[in-house]
Amino acid sequence: MDADMVETDESAPESEGVDSATEVAEAAEVVEHDIDSLLAERDSFRDIAQRLQADFENYRKRVTAQTADEVERATGRLAEALLPLLDACEAAFVAHPVEIEPLFNLLLGELKKVGLEGMDIAGSAFDPNLAEAVMREDGDGDGDGNAVVVDVMRSGYVWKGKVLRPALVKVRG
Repeated sequence: MDADMVETDESAPESEGVDSATEVAEAAEVVEHDIDSLLAERDSFRDIAQRLQADFENYRKRVTAQTADEVERATGRLAEALLPLLDACEAAFVAHPVEIEPLFNLLLGELKKVGLEGMDIAGSAFDPNLAEAVMREDGDGDGDGNAVVVDVMRSGYVWKGKVLRPALVKVRG
């Protein structure tokens, strides 16, 4: 019996060792699989976070641009609303240049800071994009057959490079 026990005792550790090695290998595979799953999940969350960050940055830029556009439109409407005041100042300047010139220059200067500019087209070739001809006199134009602006009856204004109000002019040619 002692020999059988010895054999049993010797064979038992070998089968336990094989079982333990198999269990360790299986556990290592499970751990490897879990690590791979966690890494994939981490990468997925990182991608989601990066997309959300990019979406937020795009949203922020879009809102900033929309706000700037709204401010520009509102300022343009204000400048357009002030055109009758400019016309009145210009008429007063023609009648009383010494008294009105400082006020008129101040008003034009402040409006120029925000993008409003008066058009200086007297003596230049007539451009229907900048002016509206309300009177015409016979005569030679600029030599190329183009009409020339001889008198500005109402000033025209440009707002940030776009015609806000065309000038009313008298042309020759």
